[in-house]
Amino acid sequence: MITAVDTNILLDILIPNAQYAQTSKQFLDKALAEGALVIGEVVYAELASQFPTKQELDKFLSETQIRRESSSAEALHRAAEAWKMYKKTRGDKLQCSKCGRKQRVTCPGCGETIAARQHILSDFLVGAHALVQADRLLTRDLGYYQSYFGNLQLLTSE
Repeated sequence: MITAVDTNILLDILIPNAQYAQTSKQFLDKALAEGALVIGEVVYAELASQFPTKQELDKFLSETQIRRESSSAEALHRAAEAWKMYKKTRGDKLQCSKCGRKQRVTCPGCGETIAARQHILSDFLVGAHALVQADRLLTRDLGYYQSYFGNLQLLTSE
């Protein structure tokens, strides 16, 4: 079984006193016991901000037995398709990353709807990479991935 790992799981482990550190570590260990761990280039780039040098990041990945795997053309195309769907349907509601529910938020001062771009293309690259190049994704962003990658098997630490 190949498990793609989302950045949030690894940051839980790397950031001292992170709320989900213990649970994320347990799920990462479980996934490793069941097979291989992989990350795509987006997760690698996001993790790089937590390390002073490339060598230290590569050492962390080696020690945790996580390999970096470049996204295939198929994964990139799937990311683009999901991104197009998101842009078309996102509207002015914010989406819960846990359950996927969307709600409108208004400014208490003037009553205008507060709109935010919750997801960027890199989120879709992570999901598509996992869908095409792994058997499942270890993440805490259930609602989002269920909404845009319905066939993606999710393993969650939450």
